Amino acid sequence: MSPTKPRVLVVEDDPTVRNAVVRVLELEGYEVPVAKDGRSAIDMILEHTPDAVVMDVTMPFVDGMTVCREVRHRRNRVPILLLTARVEVSDRVEGLDAGADDYLTKPFAIKELSARVRALLRRTTPPDDQTRIVVGSLVIDRETRTATRADRRIELTKTEFNLLELLAEQSGIVLSRDYLYEHIWGFDFETNSKSLDVYIGYLRRKINAPGETDPIRTVRGVGYCLETS
Repeated sequence: MSPTKPRVLVVEDDPTVRNAVVRVLELEGYEVPVAKDGRSAIDMILEHTPDAVVMDVTMPFVDGMTVCREVRHRRNRVPILLLTARVEVSDRVEGLDAGADDYLTKPFAIKELSARVRALLRRTTPPDDQTRIVVGSLVIDRETRTATRADRRIELTKTEFNLLELLAEQSGIVLSRDYLYEHIWGFDFETNSKSLDVYIGYLRRKINAPGETDPIRTVRGVGYCLETS
């Protein structure tokens, strides 16, 4: 018997965006049911909980924020990724406070959408499958909060581990400076500070032994990416 495909519900009223997202997720191997408005989304989530939800914020009848609140009120913990054209930090905070697990600002890169969905789905996989992240010779163990490279243990502080874990979760994807600051230090942190660069420097010194290739790539003016090979 072939394994069951993960089900990712796409909730989007714009047919152009909806079809594009569905096509991308189907190519990733997911089963992709769709809802065209928030009311239908609530019914589908509560009746047949999917493995994850990708949902637009602005929709007719019932918007994405309301869907999040209603689903969480019913104690349903399905992972939810909000798609939003809103760029203000306060808007993103509102979405997370409503119960969303992550957000992605429009327009977005297809690879980043795929990476965010993969990260969400790790929350619905069996525990044995989500305790370790392997990226090349790097192994991040979430249970023990330890990291190794080529069987060499790497001593990391709490912030260093959190940063490496976040980069590894979405390896191969360029994560913006704002995204890294918000997820590691919080929304109210000054993103024009040099803390991120300092901690990236700490990580590089710790994970790279002499002769090893640095897997952390700097994308100037954007952010950082943990390369997969």
